[in-house]
Amino acid sequence: MLAATVATAQERTPSPAGAEAYIISPKNGAKVSAPVLVQFGLKGMGIAPAGVKFDNTGHHHLLIDTDPPADLSQPLPASDKLVHFGKGQTETTLKLPPGKHTLQLLLGDHNHIPHDPAVISKKITITVTK
Repeated sequence: MLAATVATAQERTPSPAGAEAYIISPKNGAKVSAPVLVQFGLKGMGIAPAGVKFDNTGHHHLLIDTDPPADLSQPLPASDKLVHFGKGQTETTLKLPPGKHTLQLLLGDHNHIPHDPAVISKKITITVTK
């Protein structure tokens, strides 16, 4: 007997109207030195660690030099370019090489799945000078 594995869309947690993720620091267009302190902001929702299910909460994922995944119905895959903050962290320090970099926040629910609609920040561009 043959079994096929099919990725199925998972139910997404609803986000409240007006919920917004944003990057507090650094500002878009900033010239910074490494290491770079990145502070996360969230409006209209709260922070809860991965695995903890409370209404209107989630945890941050930071996209570094990449775009959000096309399929937001699946758990976000952790990588060097999509960093999970499943303990509920609201800031991090990045060791980025000199040059231009993009940063964007995407909130995930208790299962690392983006909310519906997605709570995603504007993408910012920074320049690391040294």
